[in-house]
Amino acid sequence: MRCDARENGESFDPIIGPFNASLAERAVPEWQQTIDALQTLPEIGGAAPVGYSGMTTATAIGIPLVVAEPRIRAAIFGGVFVYDALIEAARRVTIPIEFLLPWDDPEIDRGPGLALFDAFGSEDKTLHAFPGSHFRVPMERIDTRFFARHLGVPARSSAESR
Repeated sequence: MRCDARENGESFDPIIGPFNASLAERAVPEWQQTIDALQTLPEIGGAAPVGYSGMTTATAIGIPLVVAEPRIRAAIFGGVFVYDALIEAARRVTIPIEFLLPWDDPEIDRGPGLALFDAFGSEDKTLHAFPGSHFRVPMERIDTRFFARHLGVPARSSAESR
């Protein structure tokens, strides 16, 4: 696999799973330490609700993080290259999720994205499809009330979420 795969229209599939799994293996403990540190702050505290939101690589890290971290009570994922280990991890996700799916992305096929959404073990899951690629998620497609509903925090206005 050459570094210029994108320019040559080549598939990322042979390297994306091992690469993303390696990132998650290193990032999950770092995120857990970050949550530990944040919850020691008096303005946040140990009982503060925790949510996770991330697209593409942040989803590849976030799904294993959510599986490993019981303090995360809701998550927004989307626009990710799908591989077997991610599907397996998604089956163990039981918290409420919102999934953002780029419908006609030239690099990320929607079929595996739909399979990933289907694999999530959560009974409370919502799919939001949008035109275009994972590089430009339309902010109006994100449900600004999602975390308010699931974490008990005030919703942000659409102007605040930009």
